[in-house]
Amino acid sequence: MLIDTHCHLDAAEFDPDRDAVAARAVAAGVRLAVVPAVEVANFAAVEALAARGVPPLPGTRSTPYPVPEDGARPEAAAPSTAPPSPPLPAGPAGPRAPSSDTPAAFAPPPDTPPPLGGLCVAPAYGIHPLYVPGASDADLATLATRLEAALAGPYPPVAVGEIGLDGFVPALQAPDLRARQEALFLAQLKLARDFGLPVILHIRRAQDTVLKYLRQVFGKGGSPGGIAHAFNGSEQQAHAFLDLGLRLGFGGTLTYDGSQRIRRLAATLPGDALVLETDAPDIPPAFAPRQRNEPAHLAAIAAVLGELRGLDPDEVAALTSGNARAALPGLAAYATP
Repeated sequence: MLIDTHCHLDAAEFDPDRDAVAARAVAAGVRLAVVPAVEVANFAAVEALAARGVPPLPGTRSTPYPVPEDGARPEAAAPSTAPPSPPLPAGPAGPRAPSSDTPAAFAPPPDTPPPLGGLCVAPAYGIHPLYVPGASDADLATLATRLEAALAGPYPPVAVGEIGLDGFVPALQAPDLRARQEALFLAQLKLARDFGLPVILHIRRAQDTVLKYLRQVFGKGGSPGGIAHAFNGSEQQAHAFLDLGLRLGFGGTLTYDGSQRIRRLAATLPGDALVLETDAPDIPPAFAPRQRNEPAHLAAIAAVLGELRGLDPDEVAALTSGNARAALPGLAAYATP
């Protein structure tokens, strides 16, 4: 079984044929997909996908963070000595009102459609750096509320994500938006720490700064666990993420002949460093360069990894799926046959 550790199956690109996309993924051997949110506006859609997927196994979900005997949240039982997160500057349109996304709204509706083509969907919740211009302190409060309620619900999140920094989009490099990116990222890392959840990281052209904040929040010997998504850094940066206990996500970029550095890393890094992803509908593989990407393409990406490492398909599936479960322990609740 293959695990797609990063796809956006809730995206509008899949609205016309989402069930067929899921069925094709299952037919290709992808039985489990992690769907990270990108903004508070799609939290409900991500959870709805989890509700439509193959149900989590009963009795497998464990509390992701230690609960003291008095039942208090970890930060209430042992206040952090770290400095508080700075408030986020207001966005271009000013602060937004708090979301109506309340715990009472988290339960799936009674008329939930049938299972999603046999695919199991594990959710993650976070605010993507590309959505920073419209994010506010109220969104951080909504994220904290969502995490707390969802961890106690039937579809627990496996990570805080997609979060991170983006050094590629020119508009986001303006000093005010760069500072805003970093403030939001720092605040979300602290939420991951307080809830004991791994992280799914967006690190495009921002690897070193992301590493700086990971060390700041978790310390040199600490680690949130999780995945550096769509890894495209140097060998030194790869080992820096690995030293912090994260895995590296490899996807469609691996299929291009010109991606020599990424291919070399995929071939030579320790086996336990690697997880597979599609980032569907984005980062299409070489065999579908101008098409919508989808989770079914993970099988061909896995085949390329097998060629690079001299592994057969079953070995690639066992290696990368095992790594995914190690990176995101909450996937134990979403085990599939």
